[in-house]
Amino acid sequence: QVQLVESGGGLVQPGGSLRLSCTASGFSFSTYGMSWYRQAPGKEREWVGGISSSGNIGYADSVKGRFTISRDNAKNTVYLQMNNLKPEDTAVYYCKTSLNGVDYWGKGTLVTVSS
Repeated sequence: QVQLVESGGGLVQPGGSLRLSCTASGFSFSTYGMSWYRQAPGKEREWVGGISSSGNIGYADSVKGRFTISRDNAKNTVYLQMNNLKPEDTAVYYCKTSLNGVDYWGKGTLVTVSS
């Protein structure tokens, strides 16, 4: 079955960096787009960015220039490099893919940006 497992979250000071990973299994990873979302406490889940199977990438305005998405098809993994983190980036970060109209989500990894 489809599984997405995020990792790499933690506590970081403002201005710091983290790299999140999402490792996929149960489907042909290289042929599907992958997305990152986040949900801050008390807020709705929001799209952070995504990468298509061909490598096209898009970002939300709030993270553009600070976050970078990449993928390693040999490792079935998508990454989210987060630089210059701000307190407002504090959230649970999720990866998502859509297969045949069905959305699959990981369980998320918590990122806390605080001094």
